[in-house]
Amino acid sequence: MVETWQITIPTLSGDTPRSVYVYLPINYTSSCARYPVLYLFDGQEAFFPQDSLFGESLRLDALLDEKQAPLIVVAVACNPDVAGARLDEYAPFDFSHKSFGNHIGKGKQTMDWYVHTLKPQIDTLYRTLPDRAHTYIMGCSMGGLMSLYALLEYNNVFHGAAALSPSLWTAPEPLRKLIRTANLDPDTILYMDCGQIEMRQQRILEQLFPDFAKALQNRRVLLTQRIIPGGKHSSESWKRQIPFALFALLYQESL
Repeated sequence: MVETWQITIPTLSGDTPRSVYVYLPINYTSSCARYPVLYLFDGQEAFFPQDSLFGESLRLDALLDEKQAPLIVVAVACNPDVAGARLDEYAPFDFSHKSFGNHIGKGKQTMDWYVHTLKPQIDTLYRTLPDRAHTYIMGCSMGGLMSLYALLEYNNVFHGAAALSPSLWTAPEPLRKLIRTANLDPDTILYMDCGQIEMRQQRILEQLFPDFAKALQNRRVLLTQRIIPGGKHSSESWKRQIPFALFALLYQESL
């Protein structure tokens, strides 16, 4: 079951509404159990093909229903200004790119809203397990970058993250510094992947992906890293990668 409601994020997009999608386990209404929570960026891509802006929906509800997964998923739609403001919201640091222009990183503002406004609301409305041990975050592309950032900068909130095709190229030096200096719990979990074809198309990823993986391993992060055979930077690829990401991220939750 997926519930959908409208919210605004005044500090990021004023009074422009956007959707929040909340997936509830198939036995939610017939049970008194509490559940771990996975937060997801680009929520419009999570469940319904008609809401997708980038191609094929991930159809997470079908996958989780099939597995009878004991998991709540909270997926927030991206900024409606996909070409500009979305990149600002999902950028932890300022960056410039010849194809995407100049962007002011508002990732901290975004995550402050997730942590201090959205999460308390979710924990009030639904039967969650609100502690860090049962709180996770996931995203693809810029959302993957934000998931990595959230895990590092808000490690007291998130036990684990899944970063599918994270946009490591946007501001690699500040991200390297954050990896070195972040206060990380020794049980921190990360799934991170990159597509084989994606790497060929962005040669810088051939260096950045293994470099960041090594830096994270040096910090003793419990890292699962994959290079996806034939993988592309696309919804079609990410949909196929989701089961691997969830298994690695939620192994201790018996997903």
